[in-house]
Amino acid sequence: MANNRSAPKACLGGLLLFVLLPSTTVAQVKVTGAMRNTMFNGQLDGLIAMDSLQIPGTYGLGPLSHLRGEILLWDGVPYASRATSDSSLTVQVEREASAPFFVHAIVQEWLEVQLPDSINELAKLDDFLTGRFAHENRPKVFKLSGFIAHAEIHVVDLPPGALVRSPDDAHEGRKTFVHEKSAADLLGFFSTRHKAVFTHHDTNIHVHLITRDRLWMGHVDEVRFDPALVRLFVALQ
Repeated sequence: MANNRSAPKACLGGLLLFVLLPSTTVAQVKVTGAMRNTMFNGQLDGLIAMDSLQIPGTYGLGPLSHLRGEILLWDGVPYASRATSDSSLTVQVEREASAPFFVHAIVQEWLEVQLPDSINELAKLDDFLTGRFAHENRPKVFKLSGFIAHAEIHVVDLPPGALVRSPDDAHEGRKTFVHEKSAADLLGFFSTRHKAVFTHHDTNIHVHLITRDRLWMGHVDEVRFDPALVRLFVALQ
């Protein structure tokens, strides 16, 4: 969406004249809380509520408060996933959901980035984004949409009342799920400067996946795809 900004044109009789020049509204990544505070200090209460972010064009991700599930905010719609057993989960739109740490951005425009043929899984996508964008020294939001051959996700499921003082504590009860051959949307945030804030210590990306039917969603641990069958978009910044 284009805005206008003024720029000096000329001086006439001591008056500075201005003309309107077009400018573009860019996505700014905003961070609430930090992963390290949840995992090491037991910060489990919600610090940000989804009812404040339900604006078209808003994208974000994080865990549910008290680590009872996962949140994906997709185009202003907050999806929450919860494990119902070791082999099943539910996904619902939860407008009152909150998160102890969260990263989000309002995206006005997406730019498509061509994927090389060699980029066909999560670690290679991390390497590709690092090589392409690390020099900018700022976080980026991206989405990958299309046919996913294989996905492994987890959903945090901390037992009620459990204390958290370490990553092992935070992952108590976590459930892992595998899905094969489905159309899906992946939302990710990239940064080389936010380890233990919104990315883990061994990666530059934090990614959540939701199937196109919106029935299966969680934090991505592994994903495989044919780059010819997906499209990668990065928010304009």
